[in-house]
Amino acid sequence: MNHTPQRPRAVAIMGPTASGKTAAALAIAARVPAEIISVDSALVYRGMDVGTAKPTREELASVPHHLIDIIDPLDSYSVAQFRTATLRLVDEIHARGKLPLLVGGTMLYFKGLTDGLDDLPGADPAVRAELEDEAARLGWPALHARLATLDPETAARLKPNDAQRIQRALEIIRLSGQPMSALLAQRAPETLPFELTSFALEPSDRAVLHERIARRFDQMLEGDALLDEVEYLRRRGDLHPGLPSMRCVGYRQAWEYLDGRIDYATMRETGIIATRQLCKRQLTWLRAMPERIVIDCLAPDATAQLLARLP
Repeated sequence: MNHTPQRPRAVAIMGPTASGKTAAALAIAARVPAEIISVDSALVYRGMDVGTAKPTREELASVPHHLIDIIDPLDSYSVAQFRTATLRLVDEIHARGKLPLLVGGTMLYFKGLTDGLDDLPGADPAVRAELEDEAARLGWPALHARLATLDPETAARLKPNDAQRIQRALEIIRLSGQPMSALLAQRAPETLPFELTSFALEPSDRAVLHERIARRFDQMLEGDALLDEVEYLRRRGDLHPGLPSMRCVGYRQAWEYLDGRIDYATMRETGIIATRQLCKRQLTWLRAMPERIVIDCLAPDATAQLLARLP
């Protein structure tokens, strides 16, 4: 990576779930004046603390955090909104003489920030409702099969039950008349107005990270903390399982349990499996980012390694 001293700098700390990103960021902020910008599509929601492993009040108070608790679970938050907010925040943090730390595991946000935004059509509630109705009748695998004929490149990277992304890909085709893969291929690359050094906390042994994921999920379930949180959200009356917020890992499974559709053991097992699958997708994204600096998140001195390599 070319280092241009004249350009302001920022540091990204990426990694799969349970890799220790928050701890690493807080350690850096304890050493250098810094502010943390959350790069997490779940932490944006207010009232969703347990299942998102949101930083504690003490952690939030120890260093300024941004893009946490900014929207209601009924609303959605786009990559475009994230990019606009982050570019503004980086400027403001630099103006305060501090180092912006971009911390999280939502790789689509990182990609949208570094590569720029696509020219895809915005969401259309009517089209989405039609697709939801079709999925209720036919099932998402059937809609995935339809996508495979219309946009095989996009379908190939989606699971047959990845409702949110299948819906979005079909919505784009209906609104634009073109497959999403073709629209993305037309996008011109953009250059960030600051120099970004990206660290990736990745496991040398995925099985050990899987054990850490299971322990963390069990901690969320202790004292019915996660179930109480989801029950509180359900009692609002305006939320439903189809919302992006309620599709977050852990919340979807807890909702099904509270609906009586699965038992407790199944809820726990499917929650852990879904988190492991999320971890796998995050690592796949990371491997496609060649300029990242990889730190073994399982190493006892992982944070020290990161600190030693700060630009």
